[in-house]
Amino acid sequence: MIVCKPLASLVLLVFLPPAFVSRPLVAQSPAQNSVQPAVFGYADFTAQSRIEEKFLAVPDAKLAGQHLKILTSEPHLASTPEDRKTAEYVAQKFRAAGLETEIVPYRVLMNQPKTVRVEAYDSSGKLLMSGPTREHVDGDPYQDDPRVVMPFSGSSGSGDVTAEVVYANYGRLEDFDHLAAQHIDLHGKIVLVRYGANFRGVKVYLAEQRGAMGVLIYSDPHDDGYYKGDAYPIGPWRPETSVERGSVQYIFKYSGDPETPGVASTLDLPDSARVSPYGSQPHIISIPLSYYDAAPILQALRGPSVPQEWQGALPFRYHLGQVGGQGGVRVHLVSVQDYQRRIIWDVIGKIKGTEYPDEWVVVGNHRDAWVYGAVDPSSGTAAMLEAVHGLGALTKQGWRPKRTIVIASWDAEEEGLIGSTEWVEQNAEALEHAVAYFNTDVAVAGADFSASAVPSLKQFLRELTRSVPSPLGGTVYQQWRMKSAGASNAAPEAGEEIHVGDLGSGSDFTPFFQHIGVPSTDIGSDGPYGVYHSVFDNYAWFTLNADPNFVYLQEMARVLGLEALRMADADVLPYDYVAYAAAISSYIDAAKNKAGDAGLGTLDFSAVQAAAARFSVAAERAHGAQVSASGDLAKLNLALRQAETGLISEQGLPNRPWYRHTIYAPGEFTGYSAVVIPGVNEAIDARDLKLATQQLTVLTQALTRAAQALEGVR
Repeated sequence: MIVCKPLASLVLLVFLPPAFVSRPLVAQSPAQNSVQPAVFGYADFTAQSRIEEKFLAVPDAKLAGQHLKILTSEPHLASTPEDRKTAEYVAQKFRAAGLETEIVPYRVLMNQPKTVRVEAYDSSGKLLMSGPTREHVDGDPYQDDPRVVMPFSGSSGSGDVTAEVVYANYGRLEDFDHLAAQHIDLHGKIVLVRYGANFRGVKVYLAEQRGAMGVLIYSDPHDDGYYKGDAYPIGPWRPETSVERGSVQYIFKYSGDPETPGVASTLDLPDSARVSPYGSQPHIISIPLSYYDAAPILQALRGPSVPQEWQGALPFRYHLGQVGGQGGVRVHLVSVQDYQRRIIWDVIGKIKGTEYPDEWVVVGNHRDAWVYGAVDPSSGTAAMLEAVHGLGALTKQGWRPKRTIVIASWDAEEEGLIGSTEWVEQNAEALEHAVAYFNTDVAVAGADFSASAVPSLKQFLRELTRSVPSPLGGTVYQQWRMKSAGASNAAPEAGEEIHVGDLGSGSDFTPFFQHIGVPSTDIGSDGPYGVYHSVFDNYAWFTLNADPNFVYLQEMARVLGLEALRMADADVLPYDYVAYAAAISSYIDAAKNKAGDAGLGTLDFSAVQAAAARFSVAAERAHGAQVSASGDLAKLNLALRQAETGLISEQGLPNRPWYRHTIYAPGEFTGYSAVVIPGVNEAIDARDLKLATQQLTVLTQALTRAAQALEGVR
């Protein structure tokens, strides 16, 4: 459990304006109370509560729905003319709200498909399937647009190969290790894996390491199809021809333009500053499939029966494949990818701060989509635009934030977090003073609020959601708490904790947090969502399944905007380093136990445990200074911000130096989910005593730097 700060129990609900009462599907505020709430980071929250009331009254569900309909009216793959139109639309809305706005272009290497073909044959040479089959269901109004890009993998290799097929479950490290234990050699084979359990790029990375010539990735109905419930258009789950597109760039190595790691790929960047992209991209072919196309291949496979946990939901028994013998299924793959340096467009809007203009609060969501992207990412863009609407209304009434608020609409996130990474690399020096990055991506797929964050901002999110009304009644916090507890009618108790996840990768917080150390959060509203990255993630699906009245878009606009507003105006940065220190200490204890289990019992944790204890003591002292909020607040805030920077290692992680955070990184073999104290844990996993010892030293130094920063607080 996260350590609960004493102040948390004092938090009351921020009063909401009477305007909420008449709005449909929006909860009334709690009863009025003359006592103003105590909010961590504010010496006196009275004036700020009035500003927040005004803000919360502005984001409008109907307007959010209009934004969504416009943004999803055309397919808008990154760098296409339709993508440029969405950039202009967002820029127009930023300017209308009074933001200083610019469209920032970058020239980056990306592929688009020329030819993608899959043909499968049984042992007699009979054609089993030819695809990919066009995505289609009865009655969808968007599926037949000729601009819908064919199913393909971003960063796939090109080639023409024919080989036997081996089924490898989810393509996890343990799945490939199981095949190796069965003496199944993947050299020269084509690996068939299902989506889920890890990032698709990791599946290809591992297959390439094991000598495979190509990878087919399909969506099994067990994971997001009829096994879960009714398929679209009846329900929200994936229909049989639906294909999940996606990038297989090795973002666990580095994100962004594959030719310019650590350098912004601006329009004037010379070719001499670019590098070979193959450190972050596969050489082999990767093609995504629907389960309609994968089923004939799977059904024809023979050889050993799969372990029970490898069995999907298609109506036949799965087999590994008759590898090296007669009777195997052979697949012919053709992939012709057009790699070019293409132009993408970030949209950046600013509201300049009055007291600390160099301290930025950055809010971001990406705008590009594989096809229409109603949930991913246009729900986030629609919510962000209504948050901007609310902030703009305040500025027109004369309000200005203490810190500069930056609102960003990123491009080419789907291809490898490119737009955000290039902007971070271009603005790295200025971002040393940024106090937070607030991300949303898949903002609304349903009614269930969720969040991930750096530990220092987890309580900030819990506290903040007490101030936002939920369409289900009460506040977002109350509904979030009830869902977390598995209750439907239980009343929340004051101060009760809610789980907030850790930040791995897969969205635009990655360059901010894990490359340069800006404290970050990521929020969304979840639900049954089976059409991810397909043609069916469109306005029709969204209004049928996710948010017919757009009230969750409104909710997310309020939460996202309130994050920016409250952080920008805080007297003292509301970082919870006591919780952070407790989390780190638990990670170290777990790593020590794991080292013993791995036969590395001689690994000495004494120095890092002492550094963690020092950080914990310094965090307690800093928390006292934050609560008192007296003295030189600028100096206090600087020390608080520098503590996070202290956790950055200039040399970065072993084998992937772009990732520099010593506490959190995406796992090399997971891609999405976070690995904690990654340098240490991955060295232990590899049973490398020398590397583990070296990484313990790096972690000790980082914790010492962070502690020293907080010890400067008086």
